[in-house]
Amino acid sequence: MIIDKSIELFSRAQQSIPGGVNSPVRAFKSVGGTPLFISKAKGAYLFDADGNKYIDYIASWGPMILGHAYEPLVKAIQEQAVYSTSYGAPTELEIKMAELIKSMAPNVDLIRMVSSGTEACMSALRVARGYTGRNKFIKFEGCYHGHADAFLVKAGSGVATLNIQTIPGVTAGVANDTLTCAYNDLAAVEKLVAENKNEIAAIIVEPVAGNMGCILPAPGFLEGIRKICDAENIVFIFDEVMTGFRLAQGGAQQKLGINADLITYGKVIGGGLPVGAFGGKRHIMEVVAPLGNVYQAGTLSGNPIAMIAGYTLLSILKDQPQLLQQLDEKTLYLKNGLDKVLAASGVPYVINHLGSMLSIHFSDHPVTDFATAASANNAFFKKYFHAMLHRGVYLPPSAFESWFLNNALSYKDLDYTIEATEESLKEIL
Repeated sequence: MIIDKSIELFSRAQQSIPGGVNSPVRAFKSVGGTPLFISKAKGAYLFDADGNKYIDYIASWGPMILGHAYEPLVKAIQEQAVYSTSYGAPTELEIKMAELIKSMAPNVDLIRMVSSGTEACMSALRVARGYTGRNKFIKFEGCYHGHADAFLVKAGSGVATLNIQTIPGVTAGVANDTLTCAYNDLAAVEKLVAENKNEIAAIIVEPVAGNMGCILPAPGFLEGIRKICDAENIVFIFDEVMTGFRLAQGGAQQKLGINADLITYGKVIGGGLPVGAFGGKRHIMEVVAPLGNVYQAGTLSGNPIAMIAGYTLLSILKDQPQLLQQLDEKTLYLKNGLDKVLAASGVPYVINHLGSMLSIHFSDHPVTDFATAASANNAFFKKYFHAMLHRGVYLPPSAFESWFLNNALSYKDLDYTIEATEESLKEIL
């Protein structure tokens, strides 16, 4: 495989962009080698600057549920763009989008559009603090909620990939208000709440973690947090930037049967465009300005191009529920095939999977939190990643990231991925 153009572009990028990339995980630090520069994508495939084709298991980190350059989405964007790309004023599209999300997602009475998942999570935390009059909050080690200061304490994902756990620029005061405990450790949550009585504004969680690989909530974990929040008047926040409208039409809330107080969304509600939103129960969201005194604003919030893209994608998912079912079936097919070849290889492994999220951990013990994810054989994952990449399969370039399938994947693509895994394991074992 020739990647001369990517090598040239990466060298050039490093002269103008920190580390040569605009988001750290793209630098391939965890797996080594030169990051591939992508020139285009269509359906289930990425094409790099050298013309190499790859089966894509990132899906732009989640939002490309129906594949890249999905024709109805592209057409909607093109038709809207002729009316201008931004107004800085209200549009009917924003109302239609809000109404659509409310019709699909539980517990969303009011919703505010923003420009990224980071902004959504940052704003939801501010709302929780404004609503409760408290400052502290609980997050879970390995869960990533964007790069706002308060969330960069034991944040998993790209932070874990770069082995950065103390972030310069995050003040001690901010860090002191961030309480952390292990994912799936309900007893630790109970202890923190007891030790900080009437001081905790919110508990924020990825209901299905995707930033330490795919990790499922243990039975009773989320239900237990819900009871604690009810008893202690704490706002329960679901970060559904990855799970929203992917695990089910109503996201993880619907899939898992757990009600959140506030929910955050990311690029999925813009069909992959830079967009996000936070919403939830009316009595909490009513503190948001201009209705209340918790300020949040943004010129590009509700951007018409992002709104028409998101409205088109979510409308299709709502009107054709079989699409998510098909995607789940494809993911299970892939999981079962990978299970077979991994078991035959003799290498210790765990596959975590729910819906269309999946990850392989090269581990001889269950992977249920950040510590167990970090203790897996991630050096072996590095070899596996490059062996798969050489065979035209583009996996997340970190053991701490979930795979995201898209419905443009064919069963031929899945069979090829299974066969490539079998060949890769024979090569590196």
